[in-house]
Amino acid sequence: MTKPRDFDSLKQMVASGDIDTVLVCFVDMQGRLVGKRFHAVNFVETSFKETHCCNYLLATDLEMATPPGYASTSWKKGYGDYIMAPDLSTIRPVPWLAGTAMVLCDILDHHTHEPVTHAPRAILKKQIAHLAALGFDAKMATELEFFLFEKTMDEIRKGGFSNLEPISGYNEDYSILQTTKEESILRPIRNHLFAAGLPIENSKGEAEAGQEELNIRYASALDCADYHSIAKHAIKEISWQQGHAVTFLPKWHKDRVGSSSHVHQSLWVGDDPAFVDASRPHGMSELMEHYMAGLIKYVPDYTYFLAPYVNSYKRFAKGTFAPTKTVWSVDNRTAGFRLCAEGTKGIRVECRIGGSDLNPYLAQAAMLAAGIKGIEDGLSLAPATTGDVYEDAKATDIPQNLRSATEALRGSSFLRAALGDDVVDHYTRAAEWEQEEFDRAVTDWEIARGFERA
Repeated sequence: MTKPRDFDSLKQMVASGDIDTVLVCFVDMQGRLVGKRFHAVNFVETSFKETHCCNYLLATDLEMATPPGYASTSWKKGYGDYIMAPDLSTIRPVPWLAGTAMVLCDILDHHTHEPVTHAPRAILKKQIAHLAALGFDAKMATELEFFLFEKTMDEIRKGGFSNLEPISGYNEDYSILQTTKEESILRPIRNHLFAAGLPIENSKGEAEAGQEELNIRYASALDCADYHSIAKHAIKEISWQQGHAVTFLPKWHKDRVGSSSHVHQSLWVGDDPAFVDASRPHGMSELMEHYMAGLIKYVPDYTYFLAPYVNSYKRFAKGTFAPTKTVWSVDNRTAGFRLCAEGTKGIRVECRIGGSDLNPYLAQAAMLAAGIKGIEDGLSLAPATTGDVYEDAKATDIPQNLRSATEALRGSSFLRAALGDDVVDHYTRAAEWEQEEFDRAVTDWEIARGFERA
């Protein structure tokens, strides 16, 4: 059967009755797909131009609460509408749902029809445009790590998220035997996403019981972020269809390693890699050194966009392959930044700081902004760190908690210049609210520790 890849093919499939539903989606602050399900006939006749949504969707938390303190919208302002403008170049089939296609939207102001500046897709597009003005394109790839569990999400929720049992009983890093047992879930994930137009490379077992990784081939920065968000959504839906829960929580158990989302990045001029210079150490061009120096210098400023929740910081621990320092190294997984494919055309930098809970648009935008700043200021790259970076007392620590990352974000003159005061203030408020909600909570740990003995 022909699959919709553009608006004309979608119209043909709607006319033939092969497609009856169109998911009209955008990505919220948390990186989730939100939107509406349209009858396909209505979409191709009318709603392909625009539809509307409540503007609180870019001022909420994971629980869809309406926190105070946002300048963009509030109860006082009445929570009006945004325009959801479908990007028809993103039309794709949704093979795991019968008769369904999907399109992603940009978010516009209802009155001015200008992009909403704090919408994740708009934030990334701004940095891509800045990079293009310098003559470069960015290619990026993200790794998606997650845990699968024996029970369904409904069973786990009704059980109070206790006694969680991963789908496997042992560390399955690169295991073919254990991942064969999980193929009823991972095979449809790979195949459905490939059929949806995502350049899926592989899946593999990761370094913990029940932990998986999905890898998607590198692409332009915007496509990479789109692919990541669609894949994360699909993994949840397909796992649910197969009767299993999945989590992208970075640290679901204190004794288990966490889940990351490493981001690979390089700059290009057309088809030529701008990070390559065979005459220089490691095959790195001077441009790449400037870019990496910017990435490293401004880590504290943008850590929030790599680790947006209280739980995110519990992943950073020695001996877990999660970094604790901001330095770079050559093919060394203990550092925050790893130089990959040294001396080859595929040379690139991998940021290992981000967790599985990051919003890819925000993370990529912040890192592009830092790399661009490094290029524009001609920053010098310090020598590579060697050995066990966990034990390097001279290396700068990654911010250790959400409070520290929030303060760095709030005070970042670099990010205010690159993203805008309104964007920094918006996401600073999101970070503050997350901390405030956690501070109000009473955890199981506190009760067990102090109920009798306090």
